[in-house]
Amino acid sequence: MGSFSIWHWLVVLAVVLLLFGGGGKISRLMGDFGKGLKNFKQGIKSDDTADGDGDPVNRSVTDDTVGKTTPKSDQAVKS
Repeated sequence: MGSFSIWHWLVVLAVVLLLFGGGGKISRLMGDFGKGLKNFKQGIKSDDTADGDGDPVNRSVTDDTVGKTTPKSDQAVKS
């Protein structure tokens, strides 16, 4: 289990060059990701303040499956 072989070091070097010296491709990609995340947060915030007075809308999540029965695996489903 000694030291790393030359192939390990070449892979590490390739990853480092790609991350830090890739001509800005990675930084542009991360910038686009950040802009998308910012727009997503703004969209969620505007949905929460949809009532117009700036207060978040109270929403609750309910389980729509309560009271519904599902067919058992040995019963045939009739259409």
